[in-house]
Amino acid sequence: MAAFCSLKNCCEYETSKVVRFQSVSYGSLKWTFHMVVFLYVCYVLVTDKRYQKKDSVISSVHTKVKGVVQTDSRIWDTAEYTIPMQGIDSFFVITNIIMTENQFQSVCPEYPIAKAVCSSDASCEKGHMNPQSNGIQTGRCVKYNATIKTCEVSAWCPVESMKGAPVPAILKSAENFTVLIKNNIHFPKFNHTARNFSPKLNISCIFNKITAPGCPIFQLGGILQATGENFSEMAIQGGIMGIEINWDCNLDKWFYHCRPKYSFRRLDDKATTEYPGYNFRFAKYYKRPNGQEERTLIKAYGIRFDILVFGTAGRFNIFELLVYIGSVLSYFGLAQFVIDFLITSYTYPCCKASIKEYYFRKKCESALGPKWTLMYVSYVDDPHIILVDKPLRTSLQNVKGEIVQLPGDTGAFTDMTKLAAQCSNRVPVLAKAHEMQPLKSEGQTSPSHDRPSWCCCGKCHQTQSFREQLCCRRKEGSCITTSALFKQLVLSRSALEFILLYKEPLLDLNTETLNNELRHCAYRQYIHWRFGSAEVESSALIPSCCRWKIRETYPSEDGKYTGLKRKN
Repeated sequence: MAAFCSLKNCCEYETSKVVRFQSVSYGSLKWTFHMVVFLYVCYVLVTDKRYQKKDSVISSVHTKVKGVVQTDSRIWDTAEYTIPMQGIDSFFVITNIIMTENQFQSVCPEYPIAKAVCSSDASCEKGHMNPQSNGIQTGRCVKYNATIKTCEVSAWCPVESMKGAPVPAILKSAENFTVLIKNNIHFPKFNHTARNFSPKLNISCIFNKITAPGCPIFQLGGILQATGENFSEMAIQGGIMGIEINWDCNLDKWFYHCRPKYSFRRLDDKATTEYPGYNFRFAKYYKRPNGQEERTLIKAYGIRFDILVFGTAGRFNIFELLVYIGSVLSYFGLAQFVIDFLITSYTYPCCKASIKEYYFRKKCESALGPKWTLMYVSYVDDPHIILVDKPLRTSLQNVKGEIVQLPGDTGAFTDMTKLAAQCSNRVPVLAKAHEMQPLKSEGQTSPSHDRPSWCCCGKCHQTQSFREQLCCRRKEGSCITTSALFKQLVLSRSALEFILLYKEPLLDLNTETLNNELRHCAYRQYIHWRFGSAEVESSALIPSCCRWKIRETYPSEDGKYTGLKRKN
């Protein structure tokens, strides 16, 4: 968290490191994915107009129905078969009726419904009202006709005597009626207004999807025919039809288009047997010369037409385009995701396991967090690096760890060693310092010790710390400290002095504490040599035999040793 508190970090830039694989198959697959994604993005951009800012329509509707029909006894015109709107943006046309004339307030027999049939006055309750009845019972049982008695009611008499709609429909010829729909729309974001008719409208046109798709005058029969309905059948019980007006407007100057598209559908359920169709009752009232009020009750069946207006308008907007481009850039990452899955997943057999392992090592790098229990171990008779990540309850030599692959920089280590060997003889100060300080003080010997039980090379020293109980070998054999390469790479004084001067050119090689610098440098040389990475310096453990060989070669003045301090 300290990094976030520094103002210096505000001026830093971070970028991703890319691993590039030279492969024709994977390269072709990548560009194929990119091409498919690019075509899809362009298709959606054009077809859905994702470069436009959108707005929803606000609408108003006005209708006019025209037509005249003759029945057996009268002429029906617009004033009789059209009823004031039952809702917003709708109109109703009567197609069938049950008419009960000359009704007046009185008492009369109820229509013989199940709960109104009686045999005596005891079956009728005075003041009782049934929701299905036409009035309020008086408590008397009277004759309805020669065979049926019903309860007498106080109501508009005579009561309605017909419950089923006439067949065929009385106004079945209404399918020839026409309706003019005036629709005005507005898009407030763009302050754009339009309507579905023009002053030059041909009033004799009739809507047809092919010949006159823009005409706002519709024949009622044609509307039902467009939905697969039969007007004569629907006219008997009535129903509800929807007239859909879709405004899909492109307000760009170079592709301007704003014309309505009409479509139709039936909105009620024609398959239902409970209260089918659409009907309601209304009455026309008048008075006789004697002052008696009478009425004509009309049960009207018909078709209600609901006009449904919806739509959107769009106009080019640079910010909408930029947002869309930004949102689809992630789609191009699908190619990398799929290819990474193919080359690293062992569940998909696209190539051999050895090839997958090669790609995985090149692409993925594992890094463990700093821990006190984290230790790296290397043995001269084992080609692998061993990771131990658990508290020690016994000698480290006897603990089995996990084989790991560390990021190596042995090439840089080898180059530095060669350079040190070549230059040591050419730098006079190195030779002079070598003469002034012998490799080992006279009379100083390594401490005597018994061979520990965990030692396999015979050169290790006894220690109480489990972490330091480590030998250079897994099995019995020669110690690594006896090899010429150990002496050249780790113990060579000229090489170590050159490395110290390489890092610090003005280092005084005549100081009394030079042995401490050389000893710690030798520790690092061993780690770089055996582990192949400087990154594990704080967690790599040096075997006891190697550690003591380095201490014997470059002893401490006071005989106390701390080793390399851990950084975690």
